[in-house]
Amino acid sequence: MVNPRKYSYRVAKNRKNWKVEIVRQATARKTIVSKRKTGFETELEATQWAEKELKAFIENQQERNKRRAKQRELRDDDKSK
Repeated sequence: MVNPRKYSYRVAKNRKNWKVEIVRQATARKTIVSKRKTGFETELEATQWAEKELKAFIENQQERNKRRAKQRELRDDDKSK
């Protein structure tokens, strides 16, 4: 499972538009931008997009982790034979 605090989003205003970044907490001091989109007219639009994308992003990560775990099991079984 993904720690709920590991992924979050930031909404910030550029000169005329709003931007959103989906960020991952890599270490206590370091964050990594996983996805970004700019050009929103309002903060509400940006926040709605961020919440929807964050949910989809986390689900995608969970599926990816499950696939990799299966591949790892198969690889480890082949090595043990």
